[in-house]
Amino acid sequence: MRLSGKTAIVTGAASGFGRGIATRFCAEGAEVLLVDVNADAVKAASAAIGGVPHAADVSDRADVTAMVARAIETMGHVDILVNNAGVTHLPAPLETVTEEDFDRVFAVNCKSVYLTAQALVPHLKARKTGAILNIASTAGVSPRPRLNWYNASKGWMITATRAMAVELAPDGIRVNALNPVAGETPLLKSFMGEDTPEIRAKFLATIPLGRFSTPEDLANAALYLCSDEASMVTGVCMEVDGGRCI
Repeated sequence: MRLSGKTAIVTGAASGFGRGIATRFCAEGAEVLLVDVNADAVKAASAAIGGVPHAADVSDRADVTAMVARAIETMGHVDILVNNAGVTHLPAPLETVTEEDFDRVFAVNCKSVYLTAQALVPHLKARKTGAILNIASTAGVSPRPRLNWYNASKGWMITATRAMAVELAPDGIRVNALNPVAGETPLLKSFMGEDTPEIRAKFLATIPLGRFSTPEDLANAALYLCSDEASMVTGVCMEVDGGRCI
């Protein structure tokens, strides 16, 4: 029960890494607001793992403001925010990615971090404590070809994490990130373009430990970084990648 008495918001919690993190947080004693743009899916996730379901588009200011208000109203305060919601564009030459896809990637992957910070940081500053965890990617450290603008969005998140950590440290707020390698989540097919044994083998060949990451891998790392055990850790962007970035 390493998060006993803690409260958390986890975005993109209906599936993949977000669901894995929310599952572990609930199991470790936290009260969790599960947030996802898919209302039916987040209700199903909440029914299975616990926590309070909440539908929101994290790239929309009004939705984010309402999300934070719901969390404080329901749980009394917020200790932890996990910015996990993310999207990608399909693999393509960088000059052919549509402006619509570019805008969507940066709205969900980057603008959401800005919006959640604006909505929640004043609350955390008032309490002089808090932990923010951004789910970035190895794509922001060692970019893959044909995922250019997704790579760039995750590089942005890594820099934002470090900048936030430096600025918010005097207020007792820690900010860290995780850089997962491609995992068994709904986004995997989008990263690969198509899911075939040959393409999977090509992806796995770039990961020294020889397997994709799992929601449980990310949940274990997130649990540490968001717990009091990591009270001296901030500004860290931890690879959970089986050695891909070596």
